[in-house]
Amino acid sequence: MPGLIPGSGWPDMTDIPNPNTFDVAEPSAAIRLWRRVRGHKGLMFGTTLFLIIVLMGLTAPFLAPYDPYDQDLMNRLVPPVWYEKGSWAHPFGTDNLGRDYLSRTLYGAQISLLIGIAVMTISGVIGTALGLMAGYFGGRVDMAVTFIVTTRLALPVVLVALAVVAMVGGTLLIVIAVLGFLKWDRFAVVMRSATQQVRSLDYVAAAEAAGASTPRIIFGEILPNVAPQLIVVATVEAASAILLEAALSFLGLGVQPPLPSWGLMISEAKNFMFFSFWLIAIPGTALALLVLAINMMGDGLRDVTAPEGRS
Repeated sequence: MPGLIPGSGWPDMTDIPNPNTFDVAEPSAAIRLWRRVRGHKGLMFGTTLFLIIVLMGLTAPFLAPYDPYDQDLMNRLVPPVWYEKGSWAHPFGTDNLGRDYLSRTLYGAQISLLIGIAVMTISGVIGTALGLMAGYFGGRVDMAVTFIVTTRLALPVVLVALAVVAMVGGTLLIVIAVLGFLKWDRFAVVMRSATQQVRSLDYVAAAEAAGASTPRIIFGEILPNVAPQLIVVATVEAASAILLEAALSFLGLGVQPPLPSWGLMISEAKNFMFFSFWLIAIPGTALALLVLAINMMGDGLRDVTAPEGRS
């Protein structure tokens, strides 16, 4: 029962809760993250496009109407279906050896995605480890890592990759290994700078004062807070690796025939570019869309995961 207002005899209604007011539960971190992701148009577009290309690569054995390696010399250079002489038997036409271009384009997504993800993983592990050690320990460790990075930057990636592939061979595994061991420098530089900034913050000092071990501080406190920068570098390097593999294949020193690499398809079509333009346009467009999707996805992930974008 409510009390009485002193000197008036009237009940004090301020103690009675208002039935029209209620507490609103705070949304969880996952819901807030999803709202930020959903509201970022660039991230949604890039992710959707990337997932479509991934789905194309995964379902290539079911979607491809022909074996990508089968040759039919009687049906060489058949134009795509949107040309006057095109046929639905080969919707994307055929190449100079009579191989179905739609099938080779679908299977080419597997090669490009494999190279991008594998190179990003190898270079990311090497560069992130070096950058974290240099940024956290400083001193002689930082000097040693800086010397290694400087030495690596003095070596042109394309020339070194061309020399190594020319001497060893241009198999898929060799191309992935060469690019993976050559493209870690950006990871190291960015992670070193980001770690140095996080290293001086209060929560790292508190973890050190609490007696946390060095691995616990690095992987539990520092690495999660430099993840946005790591995501951006990883996507940039994946896209760069895909383009570099395409350049090596175009020069004849990347993935070797008859693998359906998009870069190799462009290389094989360069002699027909004035007469059968679709032979370059189709794999070139697929390559450009994949790189665009990866870059937009990386920029969007950085925006929604950065601390300044969480308000």
